[in-house]
Amino acid sequence: MDDFLTERFTAERPRLKAVAYRMLGSLSEADDAVQEAWLKLHRTEAVGVENLSGWLTTVVGRVCLDMLRSRTARREDSLEVRVPDPVVQTEGVSDPEHEALMADSVGLALLVVLETLGPTERLVFVLHDMFGVPFGEISPVVGRSPAATRQLASRARRRVRGTGTTAVPDDLPRQRTVVEAFLAASRGGDFEALVALLDPDVVLRADVGGAPMMVSKEVRGARKVAGQAMQFSQYAQYAQPVLVNGGAGVLTAPGGQPLSIMGFTITGGRIVAIHILADPERLDGLELTLPGFPRQ
Repeated sequence: MDDFLTERFTAERPRLKAVAYRMLGSLSEADDAVQEAWLKLHRTEAVGVENLSGWLTTVVGRVCLDMLRSRTARREDSLEVRVPDPVVQTEGVSDPEHEALMADSVGLALLVVLETLGPTERLVFVLHDMFGVPFGEISPVVGRSPAATRQLASRARRRVRGTGTTAVPDDLPRQRTVVEAFLAASRGGDFEALVALLDPDVVLRADVGGAPMMVSKEVRGARKVAGQAMQFSQYAQYAQPVLVNGGAGVLTAPGGQPLSIMGFTITGGRIVAIHILADPERLDGLELTLPGFPRQ
């Protein structure tokens, strides 16, 4: 392939992966989508494309749309909770790829909401509202007129805003303070202190996969969520603060083996959502390499 196209694609790759991650909620599938875009570029005479960035974005969008439709067709009715792949960083450690993924600090709570959108709605919302792609460029991808595409975006926007996930979170230092207090209360078995840190309508979602963990997979309400935290207070001593999707989070790894990743949504000094990934297979697939947590 022409060296110019190779260089352009390499420069675009971080942004393309950010698009795919928001579309799919999976880091490995996002890599697959970007790789498919590379193969399509390799097979296409794209030298004359004026807006290569836009062309690649719509190609990735189309690939992700096909993947989402295939996923929806395979998915059976289930009450299982799925938490999207978290983007985990150690505070103070620079990771250019992670920084590109988190350029607009998309939290796990928002990604969970995006999972509830239909494939076409999700594509339109991600491309237009998150990446500023014009409706005229999106409409051929979804097979709708620009006006109909605009309506899809409006409908998706209302659904997202109706969940409250677009509320501005507390700044990072305040988030850290709340998470540290949460861990201290968990270690000390202080139930009332835990309740005081939780919003009355807090929701906890745990994706445990096939792990034999005695935990409800979705819990709502401060006292119920505090009760779940108390059941696993013995693991709090193994918790290390990390950044999860740009916000305060916790990695728990007894003996250096990751057991769970917790992402918190914190507004007004209260925890409004906790998302936990505790699926051993998916944790292993994240290939975490964080200081203080050597893989066994």
